[in-house]
Amino acid sequence: MKAIAHFTPGSPEVLQLQDLPDPTIQKETDVLVKLRAAGVNPIDTKLRARGTFYPDQSPHVLGCDGAGVVEAVGAAVQRFQVGDEVFFCNGGLGGLSGTYAELAVVDERFLAHKPAALSFAEAAAAPLVLITAWESLYDRGQWRAGEVLSKKVLIQAGAGGVGHVAIQLAKLQGAEVCTTVSTAEKAEFVKQLGADLVIFYKNTDVVDGVLTWTGGEGVDLAFDTVGGETFYKTIPAVKFYGDLVTILEPDPALGNLKTARMRNLRISLELMLTPMLEGLVSAQQHQADILQQCASLCDRNLLKIHVSQTFPLEQAQAAHELLEAGSVTGKIVLLIS
Repeated sequence: MKAIAHFTPGSPEVLQLQDLPDPTIQKETDVLVKLRAAGVNPIDTKLRARGTFYPDQSPHVLGCDGAGVVEAVGAAVQRFQVGDEVFFCNGGLGGLSGTYAELAVVDERFLAHKPAALSFAEAAAAPLVLITAWESLYDRGQWRAGEVLSKKVLIQAGAGGVGHVAIQLAKLQGAEVCTTVSTAEKAEFVKQLGADLVIFYKNTDVVDGVLTWTGGEGVDLAFDTVGGETFYKTIPAVKFYGDLVTILEPDPALGNLKTARMRNLRISLELMLTPMLEGLVSAQQHQADILQQCASLCDRNLLKIHVSQTFPLEQAQAAHELLEAGSVTGKIVLLIS
């Protein structure tokens, strides 16, 4: 099969189109997927630059997100058959398991049926960001899917991959959403997604804007998708006994948690890769269930995935360069013929 692979960490130039052996079904529950598209995520660029989680396995095929058509199934597979359209977030953390390739083998427990309303490119862009946003709001924030909530939420970087999905999931729960952006174009984008208040963080104090919006109380839940100083700067924008969820590891050199302690905040850390890294099968099944629920929302036109740009598989270098340049709206996708 054709695949984008690299042997050593480095700049985007290490990504090269290679001829690699076709993956084969190893377990009775395995499904062989002919990939049509692969999502490009920040974790991909980090693993390429710093090294994968499994450096002893080489070459490395990156890509956790994929969408395609079932090519073959193991003897015990029950939920999928040849010809089914599927999407998933699995593999891509080292070795040959990634989705920057023509084929992938995925356990049926970690697969979901692709939303009919989405193209393969949109479906491939969706899994990691859907799971991350869902787990952050519903699991970490302890919301119940389908329940109408009287909540006010701050989503940092609402025009990004995770952020643009989080806005929609929050609005589906009846929450009022404030989000931060850097440009007028992104402001218009998040307003179309349902954002109630848009703050231009480069020229407006975010905390002041949030406190004015909430009558001085702060939001019920703040979702930090940026990290760094943004995490610590978000703390005063959360109400007493509120929730602060972040998808980045807080750096103690950039701030402290004194204000968070005084406000009795519940701080939650979200890493959707944990089930894959730790082999937590039930958690991976939960993530597949999340994708199936989101597929239903997409097919009911309640949830949209924004793909800002696509590249053919062989131009993975350019896709990484664009993502690392920053300010991408929505997602970037590799198309696989």
